[in-house]
Amino acid sequence: MKLRSSSSISLLSFISLISFLPSLISSQACKKSCGNHLIRYPFGSGPGCGDPRFQKYVTCDQQKLILNTHSGCYTIDNIDYTNHVLYIQDPSMSTCSSTQPSKGFGLDWDAPFTFMDDNVFALIDCSTASSPLYNSQDGVNNSIVPLCDNEGAPICSLLYSCPPITRLNLPISTCCVYTPIDLGPAFEMDLQRLQCTSYASIYSFNGRESNPQRWNFGIALKYKFNVKNDFPSACRSCERSNGVCGYSGSYNSFTCNCVDWLNTTTDCYFAANLNNVARLHPRKIGNLMVSSLAWHLIWTHL
Repeated sequence: MKLRSSSSISLLSFISLISFLPSLISSQACKKSCGNHLIRYPFGSGPGCGDPRFQKYVTCDQQKLILNTHSGCYTIDNIDYTNHVLYIQDPSMSTCSSTQPSKGFGLDWDAPFTFMDDNVFALIDCSTASSPLYNSQDGVNNSIVPLCDNEGAPICSLLYSCPPITRLNLPISTCCVYTPIDLGPAFEMDLQRLQCTSYASIYSFNGRESNPQRWNFGIALKYKFNVKNDFPSACRSCERSNGVCGYSGSYNSFTCNCVDWLNTTTDCYFAANLNNVARLHPRKIGNLMVSSLAWHLIWTHL
């Protein structure tokens, strides 16, 4: 009876080991780069990678990092991981090198991003007769109060010097500088509702305030890790061990995705050591496990 009990326990251990093995021998799904861009937390290369809150907004598509919102898909030029800022380009935006009619830009209401305070939006060729920019009333004497920033007039004048913008709709009679705070809680810039033809966005004047050819056109978006904006300690340890932070399961449990084939709930130091010892093909590792268990079963019957 004792021998049978020992055999049953060993057999149970073998079944458990076999069922656990496939979870170890899985390819690394989370990548550290997308094209020329480094991917770090909170962003990820695919499902199960990075922070789940960012998954549907930042994706890697054909080796290009893309920001997805309800207003369109936009190429990410750069991510500043130190200052938690990503820079995007809207191909329909007006710049000193190109322009075309645009529908505007907007963030989803639940998107984990906010506009950088340094962003300057210039709405171009808006209707003075019907645009709400020029037809808002002050509520006291019903006088019209433009919603544009009067201090933005020099920016508009300099934008007029860009040939593509001057050709947008000759003559361009209006230009309204519109700051991120004016977009409201929905962060929506709906040019059809505002009745404007196009817009330009500048996130930096690059030290050349009087030369629009040197301005940095684009949109800068700030992101946060959490309410306190603390980098998760588990993810920091994972990245230090050459892993990629991710999540798994219905509860979005933390997972450290390691090089080659092992995922852990901590870091990749153990995985690296195990990988150095077991450089054999996973099937050979399994065969060795089976052989070892077979010898163990034989010895338990002696």
